[in-house]
Amino acid sequence: MQAKKHYHRVLTIAGSDSGGGAGIQADLKTISANRCYGMSVITALTAQNTLGVTAIHAVPVDFVAAQMDAVLSDIGADAVKIGMLFSPELIRTVADGLRRHGAKNIVLDPVMVAQSGDKLLQDEAVAAIKEHLIPLADLITPNLPEASVLLDREITSEADLSAAATDLAAMGAGNVLIKGGHLESENSDDCLYLGAERRLVTLAGERVLTRNNHGTGCTLSSAIAAYLARGEDMETAVRLGKDYITGAIQAGAAYEIGRGNGPVHHFFRFF
Repeated sequence: MQAKKHYHRVLTIAGSDSGGGAGIQADLKTISANRCYGMSVITALTAQNTLGVTAIHAVPVDFVAAQMDAVLSDIGADAVKIGMLFSPELIRTVADGLRRHGAKNIVLDPVMVAQSGDKLLQDEAVAAIKEHLIPLADLITPNLPEASVLLDREITSEADLSAAATDLAAMGAGNVLIKGGHLESENSDDCLYLGAERRLVTLAGERVLTRNNHGTGCTLSSAIAAYLARGEDMETAVRLGKDYITGAIQAGAAYEIGRGNGPVHHFFRFF
């Protein structure tokens, strides 16, 4: 009798983007494109398109907990990606669920502001992220504005990245990836701090001039989670994830969709 095959399982805990470019929709596309089985816990519904967010409807925290319990008690997960968490209560609920089920390979993308500039997080939720989620995360993936909020200081230059990464790791995160997309430089280099080795790695990246950059953070963090689920070590998973998002941005630049910031091309390797 032939042995049964097993999927590499990735759970995304995030908000829904009705426009399909970010959030749960981008996560599931990315997880699938990187050969993993995607599952979801929806934390909020957004009315959203390429122009911005017009409304946010938070999912009751007890229903978020029920979704987590349903998935993790039966299917389980080889990696977990965390995105938009709207409130302190929700953050504590997610953290409790992760601990209860012994979740591993946790990638935290501390989503605070949409590409359009719309705020996606209550002010008091920042403190809850620091207290409850960062210490659970194997990797956190803030961009420069998010790192600035978490550290309560401006991070605006390449020279700031190394210190910011090590300071964020001191909050309890196993590893830190600070994305340099907001830097005013020719390239789009990221800074990875590997906590176990106390080693900083610069990940060079090409800057692609396009307005189709909606959901890049969601996509990158989900790709990294997929590679961790497939058994890659942290540095390799991050490098492969960065290769994937770079390809998705390059391919997506050729398309026109909506009147604002369009999505990347999640399935560029297939069509």
